[in-house]
Amino acid sequence: MQRRRRWTTGEKFASSKEVVGAARVRELEKRVRDLERMLGRKTMEVEILKEALDLAAPKKRLLRLASFDKDGSR
Repeated sequence: MQRRRRWTTGEKFASSKEVVGAARVRELEKRVRDLERMLGRKTMEVEILKEALDLAAPKKRLLRLASFDKDGSR
């Protein structure tokens, strides 16, 4: 009878002895969604920065070569 009451009130079982309220479950699920969203944003940021580095590397190499004088000194 207790299980039916808990089930109908929205409580979920975390283990055989521990009961987690439905509000807490929703709160934790929201937290997971937020963290997954943040991870996705950071992953995109890393990809964009890697592409920027790939584009900047050849330019940096050209600038280094152009900064040398004719006699090979700076």
